[in-house]
Amino acid sequence: MADEIKKLNSMRFLEAQGVEYETFTYDAGIRDGVGAAEAMGLPPSEVYKTLVVLLKDGEHALVMIASDRALDLKQLARSIGQKRANMIPKRGAEAVTGLKTGGIGALALTHKRWGVYLDQAATEHEHILVNAGQRGVNLKVKVDDLVRVLNAKVVDVSRPAAG
Repeated sequence: MADEIKKLNSMRFLEAQGVEYETFTYDAGIRDGVGAAEAMGLPPSEVYKTLVVLLKDGEHALVMIASDRALDLKQLARSIGQKRANMIPKRGAEAVTGLKTGGIGALALTHKRWGVYLDQAATEHEHILVNAGQRGVNLKVKVDDLVRVLNAKVVDVSRPAAG
């Protein structure tokens, strides 16, 4: 599968850090993590989505949570010492990241130097899949490696998705 797609900056970044990864692809028309998980034949609890949030101080942050979970903004704000955190609308997320929704991934945004937060649930897995920065491409990476190379803070910020 990896031979079929061009090398992305996220892959180059992992290689430069000496981190092993496995590439998974799926139909780029799928824009949500649960659909991506189904298409790859993986449990949604192992396929993580990256959400862009705006903090009270005007800074952006990236929050990675399992695709079948919802972000608890109040808990996020409390966990990182902020008064408030707000989700950015899809268009706004695309504008500030330069990536299309369904293709936003922290590994592709390391140059932004934003805070990166990984939901505590990820630590229950040895590996998780995260978006590579392009719709239809996910990278399977060890959780410990992901935390290290992204300097991510592990926080308990998700809840079961409604419905």
